[in-house]
Amino acid sequence: MKFTGINHLAMVTGDMDSTIRFWRDLLGMRLISGFGEAGFRHYFFEIDQKNTIAFFEWSGAQAVERKLHGQPFEGPIVFDHIAFGMESSEETWKLKDKLESAGFQCSDMIDHGFIHSVYSFDPNGIPIEFCYEVEGHDIHKNPVLHDSEPLASATEGVDSQPGKWPEVVDPTPIAERHVKSGDGSGFFRKREN
Repeated sequence: MKFTGINHLAMVTGDMDSTIRFWRDLLGMRLISGFGEAGFRHYFFEIDQKNTIAFFEWSGAQAVERKLHGQPFEGPIVFDHIAFGMESSEETWKLKDKLESAGFQCSDMIDHGFIHSVYSFDPNGIPIEFCYEVEGHDIHKNPVLHDSEPLASATEGVDSQPGKWPEVVDPTPIAERHVKSGDGSGFFRKREN
């Protein structure tokens, strides 16, 4: 299978106005799509020419309690943080200064070996990282596993391992591949007619 990136990350906000102000006006991500109705909105911001971050706005949604990036957590949790790649060290430092000037607390620049990162939070409490790749440390070309006790599955290699999942024996026939219309608002809730 060939993937083309992350088409969009779908996040949640209770305040689309402050979300637009942060993602579009402060970070500079274009607002490229949006739809909604009473009590519901879904807006998309352009990360680059192929990837977006989207927000559902639901009445009553509240900002999450801040959890430091990478800090262990007990109990139900969906993800730790979002990391955005930056073009250069200079661009990352400029963004750090811009965030701090706007009143958003940022970490120091952290050296992870293959990337250098700055951490912050958006107005919804979403932990975000901005990082640039360190020259000469391309983990896509030269994968590295630094784990003193790696899982057996991790030691099997970087590529997909055949035979680990059942093969498809009953694919959807072309004649039955239908695409239904919709705006995304009715996936998980009953729409009123």
